[in-house]
Amino acid sequence: MTADGERDDVMVNGMTVTGMSLEALDSVAWDELETAHPREPVEDIPRALRLLALAGAGATEENCYPLYSLVTRDGGRTPSAAAAALPFVIALAADPAMGARVALVELLVAMQAPALTDEDWTGAWALLADSEPTVRRAAIPLAAGLVRLLERWRVETVPTVRLPLLLALGEAASGEARVDRTGDAFDEARAVLANVLAGDDPVLWVAAVHASAGLDRELPVRQMDRLIEVFSDPAHRPRFEEVWYTPDVDGPWTREDLVRSTAWMLAHDPDAELSFAVRLVETADRTKDAALCREALDLAWRLLTERRSVEAALLPLAGGLLTHPDGAVRLRAANMLAVLGPAAAPYADRLAELLDDNAADEYLDGTVGEIARWALARTGDPRALPGLIEQLRAQEEEQGRGYVIGDPRRPDIKDVLIPLRAHADVLLPSMRETIRQGGARGGATRGFLEVLEAWGEDALPALPDLLPLLADTWTALHVVAVLAAMGPAAASAVPALHACEVFDSPGNHHAVASAAVRIGGDRAAALQFFGDAVLAAAEPWHGPIGALAEFGLDAAPYADRVRIAMENSTHWPRLTAAITLWAITGQAEPSMQVLEEFVLPIADGGDGFGFLREALQALIGMGEVSPAIRAALLAVRQSERRLSAEGGYPMILRDKELRDLVEHALACAGPCSGETC
Repeated sequence: MTADGERDDVMVNGMTVTGMSLEALDSVAWDELETAHPREPVEDIPRALRLLALAGAGATEENCYPLYSLVTRDGGRTPSAAAAALPFVIALAADPAMGARVALVELLVAMQAPALTDEDWTGAWALLADSEPTVRRAAIPLAAGLVRLLERWRVETVPTVRLPLLLALGEAASGEARVDRTGDAFDEARAVLANVLAGDDPVLWVAAVHASAGLDRELPVRQMDRLIEVFSDPAHRPRFEEVWYTPDVDGPWTREDLVRSTAWMLAHDPDAELSFAVRLVETADRTKDAALCREALDLAWRLLTERRSVEAALLPLAGGLLTHPDGAVRLRAANMLAVLGPAAAPYADRLAELLDDNAADEYLDGTVGEIARWALARTGDPRALPGLIEQLRAQEEEQGRGYVIGDPRRPDIKDVLIPLRAHADVLLPSMRETIRQGGARGGATRGFLEVLEAWGEDALPALPDLLPLLADTWTALHVVAVLAAMGPAAASAVPALHACEVFDSPGNHHAVASAAVRIGGDRAAALQFFGDAVLAAAEPWHGPIGALAEFGLDAAPYADRVRIAMENSTHWPRLTAAITLWAITGQAEPSMQVLEEFVLPIADGGDGFGFLREALQALIGMGEVSPAIRAALLAVRQSERRLSAEGGYPMILRDKELRDLVEHALACAGPCSGETC
């Protein structure tokens, strides 16, 4: 279409267009149709199409964007205007003089829906034979079946189109196989795949393995040796980026991308998946292929966060890579050793040598030295302590820090320091100095307060530095929690506690009062305080029921109220009430039945890991478990999965913590002494 509205005589789907006919566009009764979103007027569709037509060769991908929200709907009902817009989009995409043709073809792919099956797609299918390879490649998903894909395969010669055609053939054949494994097209597709698998083009061969996996999921396992050979050959690496394109991904796939997607095809066979990762690392280390080594280690990291059984295989692998010349490889190795904790002790000397290693990876959080220090700390090595607090402070005060949750990263302060309680005397001076310098708004202050709360009485020397923080609402409640954890040893802080600044709400004021009672040292007064609060609660489960548990049998007069709360609540209130009822009555039932509700689901794949932790701690205190709980815990003990849903390194740490509790609870299942349980 020229600027003055003149048209060339080009026929597309019976329409005379250059791109499309503006007269035909105006003849559609758009006001009788609807867009994908009620808030967007249907007039925007012809407006967007008109702008594209007028832009002609100057049309861009951005010009196509408005149509996505107007004529496509993810997972919902196809808008009525989509059928009216379809021939115009096809006409624009088919025009050789049109700009953004690939984007228009991708729009057609997005428009495919059952509601448009009866529309005329002939012009769209013709794009499979377009003179432009990028258009042909983008049009592959429009083929809608084996027949058209095979027609194109027989004549296609351009590698960047041929490879995605092969992948599409495999996907279509796999889909057809789920319905019917007979028919000439299906047989021909199988023959095509078999022929490529027998060929000598290594990259196309890998594509054939991917394409065939839907028909034979064991094929990648059987072909693992050659897959590793192809991926490990440096001569093949650039070839992947030259020819491996798919319509749904912008840009080429790299060899590393293919390593990742190949690993997913092995996921049904855990041993094969692990072997694939380990062998790639070993081969890449031997051939000095740092890029492949990094990718294989990323795969190994994912397996480590998912399955506990891989630890034994990955420990020596990571230990051996601490001296690798590539800093990004050393960083990944150090992260693995850090999460493996005490098992990494044999590599402590190597880790200590890396404390000043500033190597990093542009996509990962932290330096080799930072992670090496954490790994040393996890083994209990005192060489990790000098400079640790300063490092953590710098980390928390860092501006713009970002990371992917599932990737290796620097640990949170609590995960580094809480396990180092035995070294509190060494660490506290630096922590106190950091708190004094940073004050309530210091980047690391709240993180350190969380650690001090977990350390309890061992944090008492820091008491003078905590009191000023009670004057700031940003830290006051955190300090309140620390004081409560210190107990009567912090009794001198009661006056400051009563004067602290918190946001005005009943919950905050109650937290302050509770802490004051706890550290006051008068056990009877504290019991009276919490007991009255439980009785006065508007609903039984709203009161501080959990606080009564620490008073044991002395709190027995409140048992009826606690029982009512347990019987009329769910989730945390029910679990807390059940644990408290046992603590104040000394009777396992009916609390044990309630604990079963929070333990048994984990054995069947449940993810209530916070509930499980509380339940296990209660069972250990009770010194017994029911037969049903014992069976569930035995099943959990044998399970491969990580008992965490947090992502990244916490998956491994939390899993280890819960599994230790499982073992302790099982040890308490039979007759035992108080010292054992």
